[in-house]
Amino acid sequence: MNSTPSSSDPTPPEGAHGDAAQAHPDFGHIRSFVHRRSHITAGQQEALDLLMPKWAVPYRNAPLKFEQVFGRQAPTVLEIGFGMGETTEKIALARPDDNFLGVEVFNSGVGSMLKRIEASQLQNLRIIQHDAVEVVRDMIAPDSLAGVHIYFPDPWPKKRHHKRRLVQPPFVQLLASRLRPGGYIHCATDWEHYAHQMLEVLGGEPLLENTSEGFAPRPDFRPLTKFENRGLRLGHGVWDLIFRREGQ
Repeated sequence: MNSTPSSSDPTPPEGAHGDAAQAHPDFGHIRSFVHRRSHITAGQQEALDLLMPKWAVPYRNAPLKFEQVFGRQAPTVLEIGFGMGETTEKIALARPDDNFLGVEVFNSGVGSMLKRIEASQLQNLRIIQHDAVEVVRDMIAPDSLAGVHIYFPDPWPKKRHHKRRLVQPPFVQLLASRLRPGGYIHCATDWEHYAHQMLEVLGGEPLLENTSEGFAPRPDFRPLTKFENRGLRLGHGVWDLIFRREGQ
């Protein structure tokens, strides 16, 4: 069973992020989420109520100043769709010299991540609860990101739904413009067809170059999730792609 939710799944699992096609009048973008009913625990709701002002950044139509958000100057990595936050927490703990800005829309995932940040006192991790495409367009300055992580986005496996997938040329073009020269985009999926689409889309962006011949080995900094481990035991494949913006 794949770890990424179908349209009937009530709650996004770890690392998954729904992406629904919703036209936006001034960008024509694919929204990075689809509204679904989801269960939220009392602990997650309490975290939302108490910890959002401490660890979250409200959406606004103005570029962020990372040094103000994190209280320091450091390379900043954007993660789109962190699910329940397990992977993001591990990466942030393993890379204390980098800042991580996680974007998620589901209350359950945001509440879970807030609990993780508070428990680990992660000073290098902040959250924005909003549509990722609008966050990138409105809040991320050009040439500012050290990296982008997109792990196990909703694959929309039915052919008629492929247009709803997040990794599409207009969004990749936008992401590439927000990377600083030498910055990277790292995608991972356990749907082979989507992996090949990602490879085609990323490879077609003039600002990006592939770091591998085709798919990349999983980098050490991306830990295996419990869903990924289960899938690998069942013989499912996982495909990583790492592209860098040209220049230094």
